Amino acid sequence: MKKIPLIALAFGLISCHAMADALQDIKDRGTLRCATLTDSVPLGYQDPKTREIVGLDVDLCKSLAKHLGVTLEHQGIAVSARIPTLIAGRADVVAAALGYTKDRATQIDFTAAYYQTPIKILVKDSSGIKSFADLAGKRVSSVKSSTPELYARQQLPDSKVIGFEDAPAAFVALEQGKVQGLAMSEPAAIRFHARTSGMHFLDQNLHFEPNCLGVKKGETSLLAALDGALQDMEKSGELQSIWDKWYGDHTEYKMIRQKKLTQIADFE
Repeated sequence: MKKIPLIALAFGLISCHAMADALQDIKDRGTLRCATLTDSVPLGYQDPKTREIVGLDVDLCKSLAKHLGVTLEHQGIAVSARIPTLIAGRADVVAAALGYTKDRATQIDFTAAYYQTPIKILVKDSSGIKSFADLAGKRVSSVKSSTPELYARQQLPDSKVIGFEDAPAAFVALEQGKVQGLAMSEPAAIRFHARTSGMHFLDQNLHFEPNCLGVKKGETSLLAALDGALQDMEKSGELQSIWDKWYGDHTEYKMIRQKKLTQIADFE
């Protein structure tokens, strides 16, 4: 067997390390490639007046780039492409309603959760349903392969949870009486709720979904830098200001930020 010279081996190891250092690549390039949704109000969507992509996650990406001392290179992304995009290295960071789960954590790395939103059940006023117990033997809709579907199956074992291809279809099923409840994150459900009357949320929460930034597996330096930036933003009140801008009292959501920046270890 032909021996590899030590100097060549060392050079190879240095090269591999450099290739794997996304934080250094970002600094050398001078831009942070941060991907958000572009069709999800208020996280990332096209402003009808300016035609620009705006939203909570867009503002977060702008702030992260500033904290890292680089400019933002914004990218649009679909829900289904979030994890594949990170694995392939086509974006440095994904900020796109990316809920932490243990399964996803085997594929990518997560920062601390910068916000958490409750997953709720929406029902018709006329249904007489007042609690999770009242949903036993009944049908509940949700978006297929979503975390609300996952937690509905866990928390409502006596209900039949039906997955639909998208949120509008899941909501229409409730409107038409095909299901008796709708499992969805509260911000998304509020928008549907506002379109009709005669519905209300149950007081109980299925879960508080931790939404985090996602990075490629093994990028420890970048992960630490992002977590540090989030901690600074929490201490300064910037995270709260971004939340208030998009979810606060002057918006249709009127939501209180019940959970502050939370480390991933708290969910494991």
